[in-house]
Amino acid sequence: MTDGKPGKIEQRAYEIWEREGRPHGMALEHWYQAVAEVAREEEEAAKEKAAKATKKAPKAKKAASKPAAAAKASGAKPAAKAKTAAKPKKAAAKTKG
Repeated sequence: MTDGKPGKIEQRAYEIWEREGRPHGMALEHWYQAVAEVAREEEEAAKEKAAKATKKAPKAKKAASKPAAAAKASGAKPAAKAKTAAKPKKAAAKTKG
């Protein structure tokens, strides 16, 4: 539970109570309704946050999959290709003669 959640629920229950004309004996019903509303809002906010994160993820993944593109994006110079070592030449077989 977050630090501000009880205060949020209390405020929402009070708003519901006022909206319904301040009826007597409905505090518990208003509290439960407020709990449900606050939970629904938090769930929707979490879904929106996840959706935004998912939209950003493919771009980052795409850039990271290509080393040159990732280096370019970061401002670094791509590393030079490593040269392979030269193969030693076979010694010519000496013939007797």
